[in-house]
Amino acid sequence: MAIFGGILIVIGIVLFFVYRNYSTKLKSIRLATASTTAELNNIANEIAGEIGGGNLREYVKVRGLIRCDRPIISELTQAPCVHYQMSVVREYEEQKRETESDGKTVTKTVRGSENISSNSQSVPFMLQDCTGEVMVNPDGGNIETVSVLNEFRRENSGGSISFGGFTLNVSSDFGGRRTLGYRYTESILPCDREVLVIGTAADNRNQVTICKPIQSDKKFIISLKSEEELAKSTSNAAQGFFYGAIACSVIGIVLLVIGLLSKK
Repeated sequence: MAIFGGILIVIGIVLFFVYRNYSTKLKSIRLATASTTAELNNIANEIAGEIGGGNLREYVKVRGLIRCDRPIISELTQAPCVHYQMSVVREYEEQKRETESDGKTVTKTVRGSENISSNSQSVPFMLQDCTGEVMVNPDGGNIETVSVLNEFRRENSGGSISFGGFTLNVSSDFGGRRTLGYRYTESILPCDREVLVIGTAADNRNQVTICKPIQSDKKFIISLKSEEELAKSTSNAAQGFFYGAIACSVIGIVLLVIGLLSKK
């Protein structure tokens, strides 16, 4: 019982740190100044006229359309986008010997999986609203994507596997594990979609760019949700993890105390 109590306490601590992350995200959403692209460009020009270029540093939130003349092409679905993330997971089965409660040893067939390839890429894009446009550098951002692929293919021979523009040589020897097939997943941030961008606006080389803040307590977010939807979902998640952390910690402490007292 003491062991279970200790495990719950550890889970409670982990949930608390997850809660803090969501709490910081919610604070960032509310703290950022709502702006238009024209306002950011005007502020940058005013600052440049007074003290020189390169001095704009404003934490803002701007909503607009993604525009990109040279989008990247995702590996699996070959979709034009400004960000993608993909993974290839091998699913297998293997024989394992287990000892049951009555002492008998039995052989069971169990399934498992392992990630054999993953990748993500981003490219800067223009954020366009009805007043103008600014650049967005998505590097280091918390990017919300759209799932475009989740497909399992039965392939168990050695050699190579391929999907779209992806090819990988795979071994036929997996230490007794029989390959069932491969699961291909991919998600993208497509062009011409409306997004909410929360980050630091800076003027670099006469170009206003929204990028990742230097301050750790300010989040860089690129979301397909509206500000209201994003704030609500973040608040709900923060509350859920907070109450989960409290519940796990309290129950864990109780079980730990009971377990220690029972040993005396």
